[in-house]
Amino acid sequence: MAYKISNNPADYIEPLNINRLEGRVLRLPAPSARRNREILLLYGSHSSLERMFSLAAELNRYGPVTLPDWPGFGGMDSLFKIGKKPDIDTMADYLAAFIKLRYRRRRLTIVGMSYGFTVATRMVQRYPDLADKVDFVVSIVGFARHDDFKIKRRNLFFLRLGSNVLRQRLPVLFVSALVKGPTISATYNVLAKKHVKMKDADTAERQRRIEFEKILWRINDLRTYFYTMHSMFTMDLCDKQTPLTVYHVAVQNDQYFDNKLVEQHLAVIYGSVAVIDIRLDAHMPTIVATPKEVAPFIPNKLRRILAAA
Repeated sequence: MAYKISNNPADYIEPLNINRLEGRVLRLPAPSARRNREILLLYGSHSSLERMFSLAAELNRYGPVTLPDWPGFGGMDSLFKIGKKPDIDTMADYLAAFIKLRYRRRRLTIVGMSYGFTVATRMVQRYPDLADKVDFVVSIVGFARHDDFKIKRRNLFFLRLGSNVLRQRLPVLFVSALVKGPTISATYNVLAKKHVKMKDADTAERQRRIEFEKILWRINDLRTYFYTMHSMFTMDLCDKQTPLTVYHVAVQNDQYFDNKLVEQHLAVIYGSVAVIDIRLDAHMPTIVATPKEVAPFIPNKLRRILAAA
């Protein structure tokens, strides 16, 4: 018998303790006995379980969904607490530890969004034994190399430089003081007409999104955020291969990524690549997306694949 999911993410969130780090994990049970595909959903940087709940609920149509925090994001302890740095390899090691803990005798399907997909890719590259447990990987606006970004070389240089400086302990303390003040609200209000997360909202909706942004900036570790930014602007995952299949959901005319380059790089890494194009006005859902807004990120072709036994 199918069950009806609650609209409150807190009903499905439980504590997560792994490698001396405390965080949270969201677990949605199988919607019915027939829909039992285990789906591991991974959010990108600057996110939380609450932000991704609508997407998790949409994926829950096809099986149980597990959505863990990343170290340093969603309010979870950062890797700095245990003397490690949140580079792409260490994040991949954390993901491997989570899979070993939660999927000991079960197969799984990985759905990674943006940065979450890059960590999943590095994990299956570093842990072939765990890759054998994965049916396939889904990339939702994911990428594999720094040059996948539509960024001029000069701008990329300054982004690398800036993120490298701000991922250091002392500089990030200064930025943290600004973020905890009124700066975030003022910045988003000034840029509201042009900012991709705000420009389509009326006054009330804009304020709701800004309030959610303030929460994200408060609960996410800034040093981890800038570390992941630096990883994105320097990474190259084309150095290792995996025989897995990847289904890549690409937004046509994506303002951030060169889709042709992304596809080429995925073809270097994965044994099989299937690109599924979608037409949307935004690279990702808004901060507080509704189920209707996130539904296009799981196009019909992907839904049929997820629904297959």
